Amino acid sequence: MREFAIRVLINAVAIAVTAILIPNIQVANNDISTLLIVGLIFGVVNSMLKPILIVLTCPAVLLSLGLFILVINGVMLLITDALAGDRLVIQGGIWTAILGGMVMGIVSMFLETVLRLNGDDVETEDDFVIFTDADKRK
Repeated sequence: MREFAIRVLINAVAIAVTAILIPNIQVANNDISTLLIVGLIFGVVNSMLKPILIVLTCPAVLLSLGLFILVINGVMLLITDALAGDRLVIQGGIWTAILGGMVMGIVSMFLETVLRLNGDDVETEDDFVIFTDADKRK
């Protein structure tokens, strides 16, 4: 539950940064509650629909060497726009959404790395060596 809440916050921050950097993407009222709601909607859309779209468009993803993922991210942002109603407005169509998806991806990746949510830096007991008295005598 804690990780889900952090991911919603990361989505909210990414949407806020995207709305600041790209003039055709606006968030209504620019308040924290609106950003959290849009972040929640984006998180649900990404977790439910993105894997399905990646599987369905697998040939296009493979032929483009993964660049088609940018289009999928843009479509996820457009779906979020449709579900969020007046809270999120994307003008300019798919190209603006693709650019917004790129910005959101970069911001999310940066925040996940800073907050160590990617799971690569998790320390386990196997990382530590415990010496016993028998080891010291050898």
